[in-house]
Amino acid sequence: MTTKTTVRAYHEARFRGDVATAAAQIGDGFRFRSPFITSDSATGHLDGLDGLLSLVTGVDLISELYGEEEATLVYDVRTASPVGVQRTAEHFRLEDGRITSILLIFDGTPWQSLMAAAGPPGAGAQPSTVD
Repeated sequence: MTTKTTVRAYHEARFRGDVATAAAQIGDGFRFRSPFITSDSATGHLDGLDGLLSLVTGVDLISELYGEEEATLVYDVRTASPVGVQRTAEHFRLEDGRITSILLIFDGTPWQSLMAAAGPPGAGAQPSTVD
């Protein structure tokens, strides 16, 4: 598989709510970081995905950049929430055709009240120290 095939399979599966297919793109030693959670689990970072997807009305891909073992996607997530549209960047590292790390970058400020109301992150994920 190419970097693009793997990353797009992950991205599309995640926004379909297909945790099994998204997790199948993840390799050994995986690490996920976002403004709200860090996880070393192939599925831990996807805990609570149903809650997020219940707010998502669409995803508009703005840019895709691919290298041999890394990729960056920039996209807008349209939501039916007070957040509205969330501009997001996601950087992937791959090894042997599988994703080994994801750094999800967005302004978490508009989400803080929604996250507080939702409660603590799911099993396998820990609150992030990344701002």
